[in-house]
Amino acid sequence: MPEKREVEIKSRADTLPLTSPEVRPWPVTPPPSPEEVKKVYAKRKAEEFGQWLEDTVRFEYGFGKAEALQGFKVLDIGLWRLGHKFAASLLAEAGAEVVAIEPSTGDPLRQLTPFGREEYMLADKETGEKCGLDFISEMVNKYAVTLNVETEEGREVFKNLARHADVVIDGMLPGYMDKLGIGYRQLKEINPRLVYCWVGLRGSWGPMKDRTSRFGQWELEPFACATNAYVHSTGFPQDQLPRGKGGDPTRHGVWLADYVAGEQAAVNILAALYWRDEFSGEGQFIEMTSAEAMFDIQDFDFGWYGFNASIKARTGGWDPNLNQYEWNPCRDGYMMIGGQSDRLWYRIGMCIERDYPQFGRLIHEDPFLKEVGARNALHALIKTYTVTTRWLREINRVEAEEKLMDYEIAAGPVMFIDEVCEFPHFKYRPWISTCETDYGTVLYPTTPNCYQQYTPHRAKWLGRRLGKDTYDVYRRWIGLSPSKVDALKGKGVI
Repeated sequence: MPEKREVEIKSRADTLPLTSPEVRPWPVTPPPSPEEVKKVYAKRKAEEFGQWLEDTVRFEYGFGKAEALQGFKVLDIGLWRLGHKFAASLLAEAGAEVVAIEPSTGDPLRQLTPFGREEYMLADKETGEKCGLDFISEMVNKYAVTLNVETEEGREVFKNLARHADVVIDGMLPGYMDKLGIGYRQLKEINPRLVYCWVGLRGSWGPMKDRTSRFGQWELEPFACATNAYVHSTGFPQDQLPRGKGGDPTRHGVWLADYVAGEQAAVNILAALYWRDEFSGEGQFIEMTSAEAMFDIQDFDFGWYGFNASIKARTGGWDPNLNQYEWNPCRDGYMMIGGQSDRLWYRIGMCIERDYPQFGRLIHEDPFLKEVGARNALHALIKTYTVTTRWLREINRVEAEEKLMDYEIAAGPVMFIDEVCEFPHFKYRPWISTCETDYGTVLYPTTPNCYQQYTPHRAKWLGRRLGKDTYDVYRRWIGLSPSKVDALKGKGVI
């Protein structure tokens, strides 16, 4: 175990190189000092335990420790989607050697940028090549090589790589790799221990298998969420917004289905590796779809339909199981308040009644609000949130949190991204950090899997210019000399 060290925590604003004058330094203000945090431990009567945790699982200490998947080799091939990329990133953070394979023109995801604005892309410090932030973020600890698998020699190179791989993660069209003769059915003949995971939207078999347009265009993440009713249940009901606005379903702000599928794919891969290494000695094929992965996180929606044919309606931020349990608007944003038990419910009432007596009258005059089950009815939710919002609109989030915490109520502000990046707790642990890439300094969220005593996950690098590791990987994995790689480049294979 690495020797315990003092952690120097200071602002990096003056020490990190910037990609351009417009890039904002981080953090703008320094995180709390260890001395300040020790006072918090003392207040919570957790001095010894808090310090033990810092010494044991602190983020900065992880880079000198072992890696759980060191020695495992992974090939990641696919275009556009993030599901297979996220699965590969998770394995790479755990220490696997992951090689991301792209065509010589690059993954089209490299060109994805908000509103199509090139100025939101980052430029390679040496070549000037522009790359979008989505792609950079999902190239965690991965080596970047190019390969044209639609050529005969390219397929032979891929097969030779697969001979040495523990895992292949396939994000291509359903059946594409098999049709080329480099899918699982063919690769298992040359590498029986290979774990092969295909990540798609609705599946590579069945009557509604993943489909493409006549131009061969991929269906992307929103189709998965639309298929499994997640989009239908997300959004505001029509009568909850003024003047008839609202009522339409909405998509999530990120490619959620892809990320959920990637997480599930990584879990499946780890289970298959354990089964191979501890029991069978054989690899296996895994199929993971983002539509079905989202089924797994939709709470009781399917059970409710099976119970009495109910179709869960859109409820916006409201939870039909609990009152209160949602965010409400206040003077400078939104405040999340949780009252999922009688104890919390009445404490919320006492807190609000201190400034706004109408809340107390509401409880006294409506007997339905006095019992957990009854106060979850729609009319009770409307009454509760109407009065709560009238109270919150006169105060800001800090004031609301202080008042609610005085009554030991579960509450917290809905934070903006700039507030998250500068939040003292997140900076101290840190949940946000910076990484040097081929495209300059990038701010990124640290992996939530880094808090392990002996084998923490970590991001050693982000982003990689197109084909940066082609010569190195082909030499180390399959013994190709630089001259042979040059020859393949000349033929359009690499």
